[in-house]
Amino acid sequence: MPDCVTFDLLVEHPRSAVWEVIGTPELYPRFFRGVGSCERISPDARASRYRARLSVCGPPTDHDLRVLLSRPGEQLVLDSEPDTAGCVSIQLDDVGEQATMLRFIFFRPPGRSKTSANDIRGWIRDAMDRIGRHLSEKPEALPSERAQTTLQVAGVLTSAGIIAPARPDRVFKQIRAVSQWGATLAGGYTAAAAREPRGTAVIDDDGSVTFADLAERANRLAASLREMGAGEEGKVAVISRNNAGLVQLMLACGLLGADLLLLNIGLAEHQVLEAVQRHGARVVVADAEFAHLIGELPGCLTMDEAEELIEHTPGTRIAPPDRPGRIVVLTSGTTGSPRGAKRPTPKGLGAAVALLSRIPLRTGERMLIAAPLFHAWGLSALQVGMPLRATLVLQRRFDPEDCLRAIEEHQVTSLFLVPVMVQRIMSLPVEIREKYDTSSLRIVASSGAALPAALVNDFMDFFGDVLYNFYGSTEVSAAAIATPADLRAAPATAGYPPLGTRLAVLGPSGEPLPPGTVGWIHVGNDLLFDGYTDGSNRTMRHELMETGDRGYFDADGRLFVSGRDDDMIISGGENVFPRPVEEALATLPGVLDAAVVGVPDDEYGQRLVAFVVPHPRAVLDEDLVRSYLRQRVARFALPREVLFLSELPRTQTGKVLKRVLLEELA
Repeated sequence: MPDCVTFDLLVEHPRSAVWEVIGTPELYPRFFRGVGSCERISPDARASRYRARLSVCGPPTDHDLRVLLSRPGEQLVLDSEPDTAGCVSIQLDDVGEQATMLRFIFFRPPGRSKTSANDIRGWIRDAMDRIGRHLSEKPEALPSERAQTTLQVAGVLTSAGIIAPARPDRVFKQIRAVSQWGATLAGGYTAAAAREPRGTAVIDDDGSVTFADLAERANRLAASLREMGAGEEGKVAVISRNNAGLVQLMLACGLLGADLLLLNIGLAEHQVLEAVQRHGARVVVADAEFAHLIGELPGCLTMDEAEELIEHTPGTRIAPPDRPGRIVVLTSGTTGSPRGAKRPTPKGLGAAVALLSRIPLRTGERMLIAAPLFHAWGLSALQVGMPLRATLVLQRRFDPEDCLRAIEEHQVTSLFLVPVMVQRIMSLPVEIREKYDTSSLRIVASSGAALPAALVNDFMDFFGDVLYNFYGSTEVSAAAIATPADLRAAPATAGYPPLGTRLAVLGPSGEPLPPGTVGWIHVGNDLLFDGYTDGSNRTMRHELMETGDRGYFDADGRLFVSGRDDDMIISGGENVFPRPVEEALATLPGVLDAAVVGVPDDEYGQRLVAFVVPHPRAVLDEDLVRSYLRQRVARFALPREVLFLSELPRTQTGKVLKRVLLEELA
């Protein structure tokens, strides 16, 4: 087999247009299959170096590439250093005014398994076809409306162990509970109490409770809340940290058909009062530490007082309500005031099936939910844990070492958290991380914000290939999920849509876009929210809901999120998203955390400002940071200022409050 493969290809586009892609290796993942990432790591355009993650001829592997020759519009020569991926020369010649002949010459690395010449030619044709459609602005097809089949759903539920043999009497009770209460939390835990009454439902800081005891206590609490006016016409609000009492309250509201407003524990007193009054809550329940926030409201109850009511309320049977209650989750409020989003009442196990189709959770999981239950991600974990009859491990406060300790103590098999928690775990000294046996962990599922690629790599190198990245929102639920294999191939990806979800990247008017183009991310599934409590809603196009994020698909069909639509910065006429700059900052040794924002600028329209949280022992200054970034980002994406902070302002779920950073600059 020859070590050199030569291939000519005619492209019906001018040479200058073709060079815009061929001469920009950072764009290769969008057009060449098996290229998970390609990042510049040196500044000189004629002697640039790139780090690429390739899985073209085997498992994902990082390769350092250098530009041996770059004659703009004429020729590009890339060589791997050392010779791990060979060398490629791409020469461009005019064929008339509107076509280009490309000559590819591949020199394969010596002593390595070689892909056939025909495979290499097919790989190039596939990429150039995609580049051609991009240059012709030929749109991709909209995702087909393929509903979940009964066989697919049954397969997922069987793999998870939800459909499994059991004692006939318990199966009958379980089916009856689901038929009476539906696929709600109340129905799920009533069914779990019938199927596995002595199983441990929740372990928290105060002890543990079985499924049977949890169901019984929720019934008693529901009876007490009904006396206070809660029910189908009486909403309940709660402000609480993660604990068994909060789960108990959710079940009680489900039994009554009462809408439940989950309040963020980071809200100020006036925000709590405003949210309760705006949503018309008749009963308000709070942890003791938040009692001062609700003291002026009618129908107030602390969690301790709720426990006393349970002890003094006789057991009673609660009849199923005429309609199931809704759970209202407040949006994160990173760019403005939080709004209430009405989560839909599940019509079946669709939400669980979507998650389980990409994350292999199983019945009997011991699930540590570190993400707040008042956040959509923590709530999703609770909801998927319901049909799995999972034992929930809840801690009132997140501490990275306490989290590892709990994993060892309770033999936790799955951990649900947000990226800042992943970051805090990895910030622990290695000797602390190695102190705890976390070998029981099969799944670490993160959501709520972007996971930096450097953090993904570091985490999986230490804990193994257990990390899953969930991209979604309160409004659209599950949009895409990246498995460990996806993250090994492309660490910055959001992954692929789960079963039952359609995903599209559309233009400003809802038009389909050409391959590799950044646009507005839209999602379609049966789990879209029912609108905001103020009556507003998200834009719908082609029965797909806009997420408010921009992104693109790579050549392998994986979704990448560029950033929030309102995060985009226009500097010197160039569109810049902060995330690539933040990704680059995350790779700088000594940087614990970073965020980039755009501020008004008289000369450029907007300029970038980087906020950096350095390690206490790191020696960093503005010149060093800018010099490092100059090697890794485009000139127009280089921050004009670098400011150092002890920590970044974040929501309770870990999202950076960029509006607070902007206030710091005012």
